[in-house]
Amino acid sequence: MDLSQPFRGSVAVRAGATTWRRLDGPAFDRLGYDTYVAAGTVLDLRGRATAAALAVPGAVVGGYAAADILGADCAPRDATVELVVGRRRLRAREGVRLRQDVLAEGETMPFDGVTVTSPRRTMFDLACTVDHDEAVAVVDGLGRRFRIAPESLLSYPAARDNPRGGRRLAAVVADADTRAESRPETLARLTMRRAGLTPTPQLEVRDIWGVFVGRLDFAWEDCRLGAEYQGDQHRADREQWLRDAARTADFTSCGWSIIPITSDDVFRRPAEFVRRMRAAVDARRREMAGRSR
Repeated sequence: MDLSQPFRGSVAVRAGATTWRRLDGPAFDRLGYDTYVAAGTVLDLRGRATAAALAVPGAVVGGYAAADILGADCAPRDATVELVVGRRRLRAREGVRLRQDVLAEGETMPFDGVTVTSPRRTMFDLACTVDHDEAVAVVDGLGRRFRIAPESLLSYPAARDNPRGGRRLAAVVADADTRAESRPETLARLTMRRAGLTPTPQLEVRDIWGVFVGRLDFAWEDCRLGAEYQGDQHRADREQWLRDAARTADFTSCGWSIIPITSDDVFRRPAEFVRRMRAAVDARRREMAGRSR
């Protein structure tokens, strides 16, 4: 039994993993009624959602927390935990949004020790409620992970009860592209699209012998310019940095020029990011035109 994740004290005691005396001591932090975790544990969104669900028997984890538990990389770090509690009226809990909603058969599933809204229901709920770009990131992430076509959401039964959300949903589906491999990739794509830059996502590159070299996050095929998103881990992890360098060299050997995209570009300086990308595309096209003369 993993005591570094939120757990029910009564279950851990019955399993022989600990004792009530130890639970009351410094080795564990009490999170709520019969809910504990190893002392000093910093809970991420999944951990916070698990703790909240354990403290509210019968609750279903929904929203961003459900998406995170289901393994989709689409939730902001500071996302609020959402619990679907049916028609019950419960006391408010700090850091938790209680949603009074009745879920239909097939709209919930057990996953990683808790009950969550199904992938399709999670996609639908978030697509109808969060900001447009973030909603597209959710549909991209869960759609890719569970091979769900975004267009299928348009006929989702719950849409009949949420006409206003349905209008938002149609716009989200129109912008969705499940080829995106992360939330930052989706947000970068939408930022570029609004500026009139329309690269091909996840383009396969092969060498002159037809051997697969890799996929570019974004590619302008007419001028052989590619852009790759590099999160903070790409800079901090030496092994990842070396893989990135080798990958860039492979693309370069096939005649491609590669530009990195950073988290600052996507989240802090989108206008500067667009200006830089437009300048790079224009310069590369002039370069390629000069070579063909």
